[in-house]
Amino acid sequence: MPDFTDILNAFVLLSNFVLIPALTYGSQLALGALGITLIYSILRFSNFAHGDLMAFGTMLVILITWLFQSIGISFGILPTALLALPFAIVGTIILSLIIDKSVYQFYRQKKSPPVIFVIVSTGVMFVMNAIVRFIIGPEDQRFMDGVKFIIRPREFKLMTGLNEGLALKSTQVLTVAITLAAVAALFYFLQKTRTGKAMRAYSDNEDLALLSGINPDRVVWVTWIIVATLATVAGTLYGLDKSFKPFTYFMLLLPMFAAAIVGGIGSPIGAVVGGYIIAFSEVMVTYAYKKFLIYLMPESLEPSGLSQFLSTDYKFAVSFILLVVVLLIRPTGIFKGKTI
Repeated sequence: MPDFTDILNAFVLLSNFVLIPALTYGSQLALGALGITLIYSILRFSNFAHGDLMAFGTMLVILITWLFQSIGISFGILPTALLALPFAIVGTIILSLIIDKSVYQFYRQKKSPPVIFVIVSTGVMFVMNAIVRFIIGPEDQRFMDGVKFIIRPREFKLMTGLNEGLALKSTQVLTVAITLAAVAALFYFLQKTRTGKAMRAYSDNEDLALLSGINPDRVVWVTWIIVATLATVAGTLYGLDKSFKPFTYFMLLLPMFAAAIVGGIGSPIGAVVGGYIIAFSEVMVTYAYKKFLIYLMPESLEPSGLSQFLSTDYKFAVSFILLVVVLLIRPTGIFKGKTI
């Protein structure tokens, strides 16, 4: 039987490589999935350009961050990117409204079927992807500055006497804190404000909402403003925590859609819960549990292999499998969103 120290070492190890990374990644997916579910429930189409909208917003953050750093502006112990974030949000909102006015509004007025919107959003996706690559390039960009670690492994070992050191990055704490604040603000807006209630009414029954005097153009504008804000925040937090690469944001489209559908597309709370389900599933299935099991099992039963269900190369396959299973068993998702 493992002693208490071994159990603590195993827990710290699991926290380092599974619990904290999955919580952080889940927060980023939750913000992204919220944008997808808002577009689907209010504007009634699947926005395949959402990942590249995140990439565009993050690109603006990086460019403005570089500008601030070049003239000596910083945010102390916090990332300078947080100072750039409000300016990037404004830029992303302007782009979103321009795209809606010049592209989506035409098909909305023609009452085009959802499949047309999917095709159109795919075209927008490729155009935005090309713009981002042309401006900032396809390579990895790291723009994190300020204090990197809140808890360092060596300091934790010295403080506790354990073999395993806990590493807690400032970006991880920032991600969870900002996500909680953003989700709370969004839920308050949708539940308590007149505009939020109008958006919910428009989502539930468009014709009845129009008869009630709700301005559809205003609902569309506010939806894009919220979606652009969430996309920029989610993309920035992901880039700060890992790095920025346009292709990676394109690949994030699958787990974000999976999160929205698993939770119940059209349901904001479903998008948040789905984000954490997808994140924990991906991280837990692709983590190598060998060292963790060595702490907890007798020496005679210690594993010789990595004790890994899937390689990290296949982590997006976990999202796809969960997506397919949910669509087959419960198409409306956990919180009974709109059936696709």
